[in-house]
Amino acid sequence: MRRLDGRTVVVTGASTGIGAAAAKQLADLGADVAVTGRSKDKTTEVARRIGGTPYLVDFARLDDVRRFADDLDIDRIDVLANNAGLMNTSRVLTEDGNESTFQVNHLAPFLLTHLLMDRLKAAPDARVITTASAAHAFGEIALDDLRFDTRKFGAQRAYGMSKLANVLFTQELARRVDGTNVTASVFHPGPVASDFFRESGFARWVLRTPLGRLALTPEQGARPLVHLATIDDAQSVNGVYYSRMKRRAPKGTNPELAARLWRASERLVGIGDQANRQRAEDRRGHPVHPAADRRAALEELRQGPGDEADGRVDDQSHEDQDRA
Repeated sequence: MRRLDGRTVVVTGASTGIGAAAAKQLADLGADVAVTGRSKDKTTEVARRIGGTPYLVDFARLDDVRRFADDLDIDRIDVLANNAGLMNTSRVLTEDGNESTFQVNHLAPFLLTHLLMDRLKAAPDARVITTASAAHAFGEIALDDLRFDTRKFGAQRAYGMSKLANVLFTQELARRVDGTNVTASVFHPGPVASDFFRESGFARWVLRTPLGRLALTPEQGARPLVHLATIDDAQSVNGVYYSRMKRRAPKGTNPELAARLWRASERLVGIGDQANRQRAEDRRGHPVHPAADRRAALEELRQGPGDEADGRVDDQSHEDQDRA
């Protein structure tokens, strides 16, 4: 495993679990590590133990993501580990108007990656690594109902959709950065016995059965992330999905769906060509109500590719945005 001396790493969702374990392992390899979390005490303590820099960020607020990108005093990023995660037990809308699991797990890291892209491109060999889950296999991307306005909400259903979004995001990002110094990969850490895992009622039951003895430690769950951050030939894993330490073929993905999700995500976080056109219309004195704008965007996405070139979260159910 190669050393990371002089490299800069950003790990989101790093105040406990896989994020904290990965941050320590990467710091032990010589990296300068910035860690994010919602809990001031936990995030600060992790940073203190590894000699890193703590940032308080709530991915349920997109303005928090934008503020973090502005406050991050780093000119070059060698590794961005999109690791923050959430599984809400009930349907909750964020103040940005998105279903909270989908925003924290997909939209927030999508936006953060966009905001940090110039700093990733400033590194000679930059990697965007996203923590997904085997749960992506039962996920379904309903582009016309990402908020579960009409579909019945289920915690595992919403989580599965967000994890499939992680895989699709990585595949489309890999296509867009192909041939550059930036690569993108995604992984399933395995069943990790951690605070995040215990938030699920089903997972709590599993931990009480003999199957619970098969659960991994956070340190074991962090191994694929560290492997992808240190592999010699990053281009060889561009767009690749890892399940634990092995390459696997993800389920339920296709390039057209990945591209359509990308465009939907741009609109929802306010970036990209569609959002720029909307802001231009607003400046010309023809404002569109956000809800109407959202409906128009989703109707466009239902119809397939066109001429494009390419609330506050309930703290009772909101994990600390630290993966497994």
